[in-house]
Amino acid sequence: MSRSADLLRRLRDDPALVELLSYPFEFDIRRADYVDAPRLMSGISLEVVAGDFTGGKFYLCGEGPDRPMLYASSEGEAGLIASDLSGALGLVVGLPYWRDCLKYSEDGDVASMQAAAAFLQRDMLASDSEIVTAQSRVAGALGLTIESVPTLVDRLHAAVRSADPGDVFLDETGEYESLFGPFPPSRNPDWQ
Repeated sequence: MSRSADLLRRLRDDPALVELLSYPFEFDIRRADYVDAPRLMSGISLEVVAGDFTGGKFYLCGEGPDRPMLYASSEGEAGLIASDLSGALGLVVGLPYWRDCLKYSEDGDVASMQAAAAFLQRDMLASDSEIVTAQSRVAGALGLTIESVPTLVDRLHAAVRSADPGDVFLDETGEYESLFGPFPPSRNPDWQ
């Protein structure tokens, strides 16, 4: 059994873990409902495995034991976020604000993502004192190592940047745009 298949089985067998991943980490396997004919430009198959509160979906791409993870937002952005399910879970648990790191990336500048991550980490710890405990519980239950924030940002940047034209996500609404957002961290007035 592949590491991804083993992780999915362990998730499905543990309702408390499903709940914890759902909140606060917004990776909810109960939201892996069918979505109308999504596909990649290359024709590689997609398997939806989870969703988030905003309607975004997490997909495993292709066939084989450890498949890349793609995220497609409900706002029309999509891209690879990790090389496999384990990497994606490490990302959403270790960097719960990963979407905002991308939003404030100035179209894919890793230094901007690192700056945004520092502010986001500070804000997260100030608003949720239990998050570190939740991260430890999920990591322990799934055998994940929580990497440092800068390492996770670098990995996220590399995954999104690694996409080629065949990785463009399409559904009934058309082609999705990159996950990299246009804003610099200075756009957020609380981060001055």
